[in-house]
Amino acid sequence: MHSKETSRGENCLDYRHLFRSNTATTATQPVRFSSAFIHTKNILLLFPSPIHRQYMLPLLQRADQRIRFTHANSIAEPSPRRGTPSHRRPPRRRSSRHANPIALSTNSAAASSSSPAASVEEDDVGLGYRLPPKEIQEIVDVPPNPSYLISPRRDRIMFLKRRAMPPLSEFAKPEKALSGIRIDPGSNMRSRMSFYTGITVHVLMDNGTLGPAKEVHGYADGAKINFVTWSPDGQHIAFTLRYEDKVENSVNLSLWVANAESGEAWPLCISEGIKLNAIFELFVWVNNSTILVCTVPLPRGNPPKKPLVPFGPRIRSNEHKNVVQMRATKEMLKDLHEEELFDYYATSQLILVSLDGTVKPIAPPAIYTALDPSPDEKYLMLTSVHRPYSSTVSYKRFPKKVELWTVNGTFIREVCDLPLAEDIPIISGSVRKGKRLIKWRPDMASTLYWVEAQDGGDANVEASPRDIVYMEPADALNGEKPQVLLKLDLRYRRIAWCSGSHALVYEHWYKTRRTRTWVIAPDCKDVSPRVLFERSSEDAYSNPGSPMMCRTPAGTFVIAEIKTNNEGTYILLKGKGATPKGSIPFLDILNINTGVKERIWESNKEKYYESVLALMSYNPKCEIHLNHLKLLISKESRREPTQYYIKVWPDKNQVQITNYSHPYPQLALLQKEVIRYQREDGIKLTATLYLPPGYNPSKDGALPCLIWSYPGEFKSREAAGQVRRSPNKFARISSNIPLLWLARGFAILADPTIPIIGEGDQEANDRYIEQLVASAEAAVADPDRIAVGGHSYGAFMTANLLAHAPHLFCCGIARSGAYNRTLTPFGFQKEVRTLWEATDTYIKMSPFMSANKIKKPILLIHGEDDSKVTTAMQSCQFYDALKGNGVPCRLVILPFERHHYAARESIMHVIWETDRWLEMYCASNSRNIQVTESTVDTTRSPACEALALYFTKIYSLGKLVRLAFAQIFHQEV
Repeated sequence: MHSKETSRGENCLDYRHLFRSNTATTATQPVRFSSAFIHTKNILLLFPSPIHRQYMLPLLQRADQRIRFTHANSIAEPSPRRGTPSHRRPPRRRSSRHANPIALSTNSAAASSSSPAASVEEDDVGLGYRLPPKEIQEIVDVPPNPSYLISPRRDRIMFLKRRAMPPLSEFAKPEKALSGIRIDPGSNMRSRMSFYTGITVHVLMDNGTLGPAKEVHGYADGAKINFVTWSPDGQHIAFTLRYEDKVENSVNLSLWVANAESGEAWPLCISEGIKLNAIFELFVWVNNSTILVCTVPLPRGNPPKKPLVPFGPRIRSNEHKNVVQMRATKEMLKDLHEEELFDYYATSQLILVSLDGTVKPIAPPAIYTALDPSPDEKYLMLTSVHRPYSSTVSYKRFPKKVELWTVNGTFIREVCDLPLAEDIPIISGSVRKGKRLIKWRPDMASTLYWVEAQDGGDANVEASPRDIVYMEPADALNGEKPQVLLKLDLRYRRIAWCSGSHALVYEHWYKTRRTRTWVIAPDCKDVSPRVLFERSSEDAYSNPGSPMMCRTPAGTFVIAEIKTNNEGTYILLKGKGATPKGSIPFLDILNINTGVKERIWESNKEKYYESVLALMSYNPKCEIHLNHLKLLISKESRREPTQYYIKVWPDKNQVQITNYSHPYPQLALLQKEVIRYQREDGIKLTATLYLPPGYNPSKDGALPCLIWSYPGEFKSREAAGQVRRSPNKFARISSNIPLLWLARGFAILADPTIPIIGEGDQEANDRYIEQLVASAEAAVADPDRIAVGGHSYGAFMTANLLAHAPHLFCCGIARSGAYNRTLTPFGFQKEVRTLWEATDTYIKMSPFMSANKIKKPILLIHGEDDSKVTTAMQSCQFYDALKGNGVPCRLVILPFERHHYAARESIMHVIWETDRWLEMYCASNSRNIQVTESTVDTTRSPACEALALYFTKIYSLGKLVRLAFAQIFHQEV
């Protein structure tokens, strides 16, 4: 006897923790499927006539028996191989960590006939991963163009081949989440690292053309390439290879070196006892023939096992009344066992490896997080972290030690040993106490510089100066005080070094958005520092650009000094060139003594968007004459993909060095326009409007539209209204942006500016809802055909718009969002006040608190392993709140995915879900629903196979009923 309701047991296809839907408009008992049978009574209820029920009952009972028989055989019999005559699909193995990633809906119900969802059944939308329509698949599967690396002497260019999206199986491997990082225990490196599939090297000829490609060779096919770097002289290339060892179920990571001229590669550290440790920085070139490498200490043994009986209770104490505020603590160390695991995987033994294979250990084992050789190749600055650890902060705030060693392995001195830093305030501009940002001067042999906060690192404290920049030689004498380089009233950001006579120092203060650029003479004490630029960091129109850098023979970067026929010191500044008419990238030559600038190049304004990428001229002293200037330029247009060019002065001739084809020719004729409009409070807004190829408004009429955006915060109305985009940029389509739906006949309003402004002492978020709705109202014209969506903070925006402006949109798509700000009590985005300081703002901004106001359908998508403050729990709780208020909604949880989705199966399914949602609730308002149903092979239990056998081609109970009627009619005939 079958009970009326099957219990939630092993044989019931219940995946509510991974997939939920509440798109019904009436509260009815959900239809639940058992892996062993179908509830015949539920189906008979669809037939009001007793005569029809009389005919249907025996047919459904026979179907019930066949499914049970198939289910039993799928467990007892071996699976048929591909090509074997069989009416059954072979059962697939279940994932070790998860059940079927996307499975049957557990809250499907019959929708009312007036709902758009009524024409697309829900019982068929939970059978595993899905593929979107073919026209979208073809776009998403386009492989990316290669990356490039320029040799230090600018005489070669290396192209790194990349693959398309990785399979989900790569993300299903075990990993350890320890102290803010995720570790692949099989390879002793970070988990889920992307990789390259091949390396080619081209010589750059004097005329700007590329010589023949040299393929780096010598290793087996199928290797995964990482950590690719040039030697300081550009004669060799170092990289790592990964091979899967299926016997030991591990990954072999090895260090290789290739000759840049011939492409021949060979392995280093070939001893079987040497294993690489890539948890933090793996290796660095010390000189042209020696590499400093992190390896696994010997002997290490097996990883610590978690004891069956714990060491004791987990205790966290704050009896000393410290103020410790953290936005996210999900992946921090939880107990003593995890501390042992962190020590086990992160501890390294440093070795010096020569190109001939000679190996020499150096320094004791430690958790080294940074390796920095001095420019003169005499010293090593080694940065490590050590106990006591913390369960509140990541390894970046653990006690940190910086030491100086010689390259021969002699300890010189300890630069600093900073204590645990749990108490850094959350307000922007707060930093660690003590020495920070310790680096080598790139223009000197072995001189250190660093910064120390004078306000205790607390941005709430008024102090003048706020930061001091210091400098001292590596071999400083005992008792010798470091030199004060500059005192700053704002927070230090960085230094761009030119020579001993000039350097640019940047400081910034977020609260006021003020930024200053200083010109200093580090080796001339009688020259006073002076301000070169002072402006608002929000003011894109006044941005002077950043200096062009040149690589020294030691491999460091300094500002290129430009020689002209005039007196003075000149440098080059490149910038994006934001203007009211769009971005026009530029290159200026600046007299650093007088501050006078002259524009020597700018991008084409009419058709193309060109941008300066790198300086290709080389001089050991980094002194380049203007007439010998050579630049790497990118060039693109609305319909032409990005190509790379070498531009040569003085004639400014350019030579094209790449010839990439259009990645999606089916959208080559798409229409793009940057539009300007105004909010009711007078703020000027900008958006990019995309229309499908061949669209004619007079013939085709109104299109359904998808708006995809991300709010931004500003301190001034003027900056909020500035244009920061170009109409001439190529429309790059990826899996993470909405332009895919141009192939489905949608209009796309991409990145409409949604400024949240807080002028003066006002806090922007105190008027978040009002400004959000006002920005949306300025952009929306036909709410019945307009959907809204966004990712992360854009998802938060989407939920708020559906709650507070339900009259503007027909539906929403929210991916990886945080919807309850009381769960992020120590700030979010640019909000620095805590929940207890701005309680009303937190609650008012939380769409979770307004779930009862949402009436339009909303699709929620989230990565199950999201480790940011936007954890999957946020979407799960928001879904429960929506469902509890009868809101049409759907929740999709993606196994193994983080904040941004990466696996092909996940990305394709997200696109399928989005396409289905848009077709049901947006496009259906102007045309018939056309949802393409495709299924991807995925791991399934035998129970799921039994159901798939009968219902893969039968998409709903309604179709099952029609099939039954056909059989009845056949029997009667």
